[in-house]
Amino acid sequence: MTSKRFLFTSESVTEGHPDKVCDQISDAILDEFLTKDSKSRVAAETSVTTGMVLVSGEITSNCYVDIPSVIRNTIKNIGYNGEEGGGFDYKTCAVLTSIDEQSSDISCGVNKAFETRDNNANVSTSETEEIGAGDQGIMFGFACDETPELMPLPISLAHKLSYRLAQVRKESILKYLRPDGKSQVTVEYIDNKPVRIDTIVISTQHDPEINGVSDNEKVQEIISNDLIKYVIDAVFENENIKPDNSTKYLINPSGRFVIGGPQGDAGLTGRKIIVDTYGGYSRHGGGAFSGKDPTKVDRSAAYAARYVAKNIVAAKLASKCEVEVAYAIGVAKPVSVMVDTFGTGKISDDEIQQLIEDNFDLSPSAIINHFDLRNLPAKNNGKFYQKLAAYGHMGRTDFEVPWEKLDKVEILKKQASKYVALV
Repeated sequence: MTSKRFLFTSESVTEGHPDKVCDQISDAILDEFLTKDSKSRVAAETSVTTGMVLVSGEITSNCYVDIPSVIRNTIKNIGYNGEEGGGFDYKTCAVLTSIDEQSSDISCGVNKAFETRDNNANVSTSETEEIGAGDQGIMFGFACDETPELMPLPISLAHKLSYRLAQVRKESILKYLRPDGKSQVTVEYIDNKPVRIDTIVISTQHDPEINGVSDNEKVQEIISNDLIKYVIDAVFENENIKPDNSTKYLINPSGRFVIGGPQGDAGLTGRKIIVDTYGGYSRHGGGAFSGKDPTKVDRSAAYAARYVAKNIVAAKLASKCEVEVAYAIGVAKPVSVMVDTFGTGKISDDEIQQLIEDNFDLSPSAIINHFDLRNLPAKNNGKFYQKLAAYGHMGRTDFEVPWEKLDKVEILKKQASKYVALV
């Protein structure tokens, strides 16, 4: 039988990418509101362009937040401080806000759900079944055994390269770097298993001169050598699959990247949803995360679906697992739950679906309470969702994320044993 070979590519971007600037601003606003009032309803959308930030949306809260200060501090921490930061400046950029309250039509069903939960800790399952979701939508969660964090290898590597690119800038290891940047990794698969690194792409914003060198060809040569040494080699040092003699390196393939960030390209919240999840390796329901409080199932149910899929793979019930959940406004339980293990399951997908129904409550209010999603910013010194807004919402290992926990593995193994003796 002929082996099946294919190449799969995923990308990541640094926190200075204009779309990621927007995601971080939106989530920084969310963090501030939830820290001061955990029941805040937030839907904050951010747009940036040359010299300007616009935040619009719907926010209902019992607290006051100085939104312009949150915006400027976020931009400052990213590194946009005038000419040194690439032209965009947290001090002088225009900041515009257009905020309304959450629609009463949307809030009524959600309010019922959380008032019931908050006021009656002993609410029964039968009572919660009547509590409706705040909106309709479909969400996907995914896990596979390609990496220790149970993420697809291409997006895992792309995130590590982008994270390292920002790290060497912030630690002044490479002082000429500016905040905007991208990475991309192409992995070769044989029989659905990653076997080698085919191509690595890194584009990084930089100063026009490096150590007095202004000739662009020489500047790009310095950047290429430095990024291979301080970024690529550092990331792959502890990886099982490393670049080989045939791996292609494309560093600043456009030839020059001085103008970047909001000065070089407009940015918008929610425009990097594939970067935020599984790098295209899994399906996506289309809903973005940033700027949305946990009552929005776009966010909370996507986290729950990842939690389900990861525990299934960690329990070795399958080497790949994708979970889809769907909700209807005003309906408590998901209208559907779908499992696909792509032929890798030790038991059938129907049996895995039954295990999910028996062990995971996927109603919106149960998800929020299980992960304590409304209180996470206060428990993390006022910064939680903003940290997720760059380098991925899934598979994080740099700080504790509740939907990455593997606390259902043993019970899944035990209950699955009634279907088959697992190897």
